[in-house]
Amino acid sequence: MSETKENAKGQNQPNVVLIFADQWRGDCLSAKGHPVVHTPYLDDLCLGGCSFDSAHSATPTCIAARASLFTGLSPKTHGRVGYQDGVPWNYEHYLAGEFSRHGYQTQAIGKMHVFPERSQCGFQNVILHDGYLHFARRQCKNRLEMIDDYIPWLRMKTGNPDADYFDTGLNCNSFVARPWDKAEELHPTNFIVSEGISFLRRRDPRKPFFLFLSFHRPHPPLDPPAWAFEQYLGMDMPPPPQGDWAEIFSNHYQDSRSDLFAGNMRPDLLRRARAGYYGSITHIDHQINRFIENLVDFGLGDDTIICFSSDHGEMLGDHKLYRKSLPYEGSSKIPLIFRGPGIPKNSNSAVPAELRDIMPSLLSLAGLPVPESVEGENLLPAMKGENGKFREYVHGEHPIFSQSIHWICNGQSKYVWMSGDGTEQLFDLKNDPQELRDISSLKPRETEKWRAALIRELSGREEGFSDGKRLIPGRQVTSVLKKAKGLL
Repeated sequence: MSETKENAKGQNQPNVVLIFADQWRGDCLSAKGHPVVHTPYLDDLCLGGCSFDSAHSATPTCIAARASLFTGLSPKTHGRVGYQDGVPWNYEHYLAGEFSRHGYQTQAIGKMHVFPERSQCGFQNVILHDGYLHFARRQCKNRLEMIDDYIPWLRMKTGNPDADYFDTGLNCNSFVARPWDKAEELHPTNFIVSEGISFLRRRDPRKPFFLFLSFHRPHPPLDPPAWAFEQYLGMDMPPPPQGDWAEIFSNHYQDSRSDLFAGNMRPDLLRRARAGYYGSITHIDHQINRFIENLVDFGLGDDTIICFSSDHGEMLGDHKLYRKSLPYEGSSKIPLIFRGPGIPKNSNSAVPAELRDIMPSLLSLAGLPVPESVEGENLLPAMKGENGKFREYVHGEHPIFSQSIHWICNGQSKYVWMSGDGTEQLFDLKNDPQELRDISSLKPRETEKWRAALIRELSGREEGFSDGKRLIPGRQVTSVLKKAKGLL
């Protein structure tokens, strides 16, 4: 029996589920031809809906990316152009708030990574698990129940008053990998889905709902269940791609660190890290299927829009680089899939999409108005293959290695500019998707074209990266724009 409600215009109001992962590379779907990872259930989601093959995170770290997701704003407007803890979230419009405003029951489960940690950001209720956040733990003086709902649940389930997801000893950004040390049902990934299924039972059946299922993994710690870890340990893995430009970051190599951003990791340790990362992805894939099957059993499968995406990727050794914050595809490219009523099946779009587009797209799919402040674009016409006018490119940025690295990407080409010394790169993504060759010196006209686009994007910014005529290296960088709307 359908439970779809109607809005004021008489349109059906579907339920909406936004499934969000942390640090999931855009290429890590077997449906997209990944040579190692296996994601059968997300592959089914692709077959049943529309996937975007050129979706990127404009600021590829946790907090800044979520600001775009939750507000529909560009980084230069919401002000978070890098990673910085402890900055309050004070925005006029939130994705969840718009659903709440129009009669939806709204629930968040899992990682939010906002400040203060219990900020609801428009949700009517939040069940919180952000994972190991050093800043939050120190602020609450290790009273973890103040900032994490998974911890008291875990302690209740185990009967151990000191149980913690840190019992394995794996740091939250390290590439040390080992299997989960407890029963699989106690893993944070399973907790998110168990709470999501519980919400399906407890929700108000008279209202449509907006549910945010937000997984902490495959972000480290790399601790999937043993079966998921072991299935990848013995698999043949192609070596990570190494561009002809990779040594430009050699002065930042930290080979011996467990949480390095750049360097030479021992091959056996890198294999374990990749097995832990891919195992975490397959584990999440199975749990997503567990949730979707329950959604169907509740009679909600036909009336629910599902969107799957991630805040950013993971370099995982590509070009001797690791973690996120970087402009390259491993870090900045993300999965983006929509399935549900009104969305064509087994379709793909090449438009340059980004996280701020999710808010207007989901609101439009639900028949709800989009606030005028939103800067993201409605992707529904692109899902339907309509020849509408979309942005020409995505502008991305993030401070790393004592500079701000900016890039312009349209899915076919990518231009990179480094604010430290003005280094430029150009990649032909159509013919070189692994970014093996920097062709900036071979294609001066194309390089000049994208440089001019970045000059326009940065003109008037407080850092002084552009005077409207040229790019200016050597300026001081920041992670939060002081004059950005909503932060003061």
